[in-house]
Amino acid sequence: KMFMPSNPRDAYGMMLSAIADPNPVMVLLPKALMRVRGRGPDALIPGEPDDPRELSRLIDAPVGDRSGWRPSWPDTAIEKVPFAEARVVRSGSDVTVVSYGRGLVLCQQGAAALEKEGIDVEVIDLRCLHPYDWDTIERSVLKTGRVLFVNEDTEVTNFGEHLIRRTVEELFDRIEVAPALHAGAHVPGVGLAETLENASIPTPGSV
Repeated sequence: KMFMPSNPRDAYGMMLSAIADPNPVMVLLPKALMRVRGRGPDALIPGEPDDPRELSRLIDAPVGDRSGWRPSWPDTAIEKVPFAEARVVRSGSDVTVVSYGRGLVLCQQGAAALEKEGIDVEVIDLRCLHPYDWDTIERSVLKTGRVLFVNEDTEVTNFGEHLIRRTVEELFDRIEVAPALHAGAHVPGVGLAETLENASIPTPGSV
């Protein structure tokens, strides 16, 4: 089983599900999101204050004498993320965009930009890569008639290719246009400079 979160709340719930499951579970944490704070209450860990300064006051040790200091951890409820349960993070009617991890954040930004042009994008966070939630994908694609799969994998041996194959095999006569994949470039590695990185992976503009 395999998870990839796009926000802190999902990462928290996925880790709890992985711990409770008797079988091997991989929780893949996107490096680019490790220091990104959740946007909005739905993306924050349960019990986490909206104000980051309040959280710092509760758990960050003061400078100087700490002998009498104790952290005051928020009450974090047990909230597991189910396996094979995607989430529609933005409802739309013109095109479906399916992603996960950092790609999901880029897709949300791209959908917001396209809204200004009158294009209504439905964005799905796949969350669980195996087993994955085909029912949610199918339902959305049949509604919009168009689908774009987005991830950072290189375009060869890409998980998105499997999703395109299944879309073609099962939904070919019920979609408006051929499904598409927007993935990382077929290069040996990702450059460290921002310009090189942006040239080899999806960005909000390219989505």
